[in-house]
Amino acid sequence: MATLTTTVTYLEMDDPAALDGGKVDDPAVGLTEVRNCTVSFYRFLYGEVGKNWNWVERRRWTDERLAELLASPQVGIWVLTVDGCPAGYVELLRDDDDGVEIAYFGLMPEFTGRRLGKHLLTVAVEKAWAFEPRPRRVWLHTCTLDAPQALPNYIARGFRVYKTEEEAIETID
Repeated sequence: MATLTTTVTYLEMDDPAALDGGKVDDPAVGLTEVRNCTVSFYRFLYGEVGKNWNWVERRRWTDERLAELLASPQVGIWVLTVDGCPAGYVELLRDDDDGVEIAYFGLMPEFTGRRLGKHLLTVAVEKAWAFEPRPRRVWLHTCTLDAPQALPNYIARGFRVYKTEEEAIETID
């Protein structure tokens, strides 16, 4: 195991009108809510989207812990598809402070560079604001280990930075 140091940036949006959308107009692009998501499908999504960005936290979780998370009414999973093929996903999590966190968000490596990240983020923010009761904010965090397009995309969609901090992350070999 190695330890990496990263800068974590926290961003939020406190008004749905702040969203500066970036959808693609392509009938081949779809979004499906995954109800009753299985642990194995979740691990596939998390592993493929996060493999180049040192996503390790949920890889350490037991199947039982993941199953409990996925069964929670506070969690929503949506899969972005292109011609029926999984291209990315977003996980929304209702928090205890009346907000919705975009807990995980990203694209499969083969689908980057096609404006799909802007599209998925726009739709994710719309889904987050549609939670009932309506949240007081939508928020997320990114770090310097994530895709270099992540932070500029979040800011371009209308999120504003409210905190940064240094964090040490243990990698999984």
